[in-house]
Amino acid sequence: MSDDIPIGLLLGILFFLLTLSAFFSGTETALMTLNHYRLKHKARSGHRGARYAEQLLKRPDRLITLILFGNNLVNFTAATLVSYLTLRIGGPAAAAIGTFVFTLVVLIFAEVMPKTLAALHPEKLALPAAYFYYPMMKIAFPLIWAINLVSNTLLRLFGIDPEDFDSDNLTIEELRILVDESGTLLPRKRHRMLQGILQLAEMTVDDVMVPHNEVEGIDLDDKWEVSLKLIRNSSYTRLPVFRDSIDNVVGLLDLRQLIHIEGLSSFDVNQLQYLMSEPYFVPEGTPLHRQLVQFQHNQQRTALVVDEYGDIQGLVTLEDILEEIVGEFKSDTGPAHADVVPDKDPCSYLVNASANIRSLNRMMNWHLPVDEAKTLNGLILEHLKEIPETGTGLQLGDYNVEIMQTSENVVNLVRIRSPEETAPSD
Repeated sequence: MSDDIPIGLLLGILFFLLTLSAFFSGTETALMTLNHYRLKHKARSGHRGARYAEQLLKRPDRLITLILFGNNLVNFTAATLVSYLTLRIGGPAAAAIGTFVFTLVVLIFAEVMPKTLAALHPEKLALPAAYFYYPMMKIAFPLIWAINLVSNTLLRLFGIDPEDFDSDNLTIEELRILVDESGTLLPRKRHRMLQGILQLAEMTVDDVMVPHNEVEGIDLDDKWEVSLKLIRNSSYTRLPVFRDSIDNVVGLLDLRQLIHIEGLSSFDVNQLQYLMSEPYFVPEGTPLHRQLVQFQHNQQRTALVVDEYGDIQGLVTLEDILEEIVGEFKSDTGPAHADVVPDKDPCSYLVNASANIRSLNRMMNWHLPVDEAKTLNGLILEHLKEIPETGTGLQLGDYNVEIMQTSENVVNLVRIRSPEETAPSD
């Protein structure tokens, strides 16, 4: 290299090479840490830089080769230039010092700083850089292809397939984590709906069904006046019809069909038996997402849950499953749950112990344990291992529970204080 070249010009070239090195280092990290799903969304929305980046990342081995080729080229050129400058200025002793100083400069300004910035803001660096790398890949493709051919062949000798890239497909668990960590990116209602949909695969009809002893229906052995009163006052649109007990179901009555009858006073048992449909049975343990499909396929909205012996365990409806996704089909004013009544104290509620725990958690924004039992009564009995007396207190998770009313074998009513009311004492 001629000694006639001004040192100022050489320093300018060196600064330019360091800038290029920082560009290659930072954009490599940015492109490799891009959120692929956000990138796909931007590409589908027409963002040209996102489309270029998506195309480049389809073959990350080629993109890495291109970036590393450019980065090593400028780094080696810069190192040679530093050696020349230090020899020219101070001789061999200065060259050794210059090499050490240059290594620190490259490490700080061309590696650590740009890579850290890229890791923090990958899109701001990656998408503009894609405008540069995309045409460069076209121009340098023969060289990149040749380098990749050699490196990929060597990798195959070690049993590694370079074209076996990780799939972008998410598992259910990964998708759940993605939804859980979405934070304020999703409105609260949509966030809860997505969580509900993902939880359907983990839940069964047993988790949401009305238990056997709480199923409301029409007993054909009752006096007809009693049945008419039940029909008039029922809050349900479908009622099972049985003889003597719910275990002897003979059909299901859709109360909406009664609008075609001029008056219930003229409605009798014969018309009831004519209007009712065949009962629909499903086995206990059926996953909710599968039962939702079965309701759609069979054009049903109500099913009786039976065990392996054919005994009825409860009743599940399409609305019960949909409520796990969208929430209760109730007014948002006043108490959020039919089985919950606000007590005199703030953050204190009187709760029907037969209430479903998942339903309570969903509507009251509580976090009672759901792994041990389906109902609040079952959870209390599982926790205490005995039928408690009135006035007994216990701790369920973060909640203080006081037994208010019991019968011979069940807890009927409890008082629950939320964590705000029961902050731990020192």
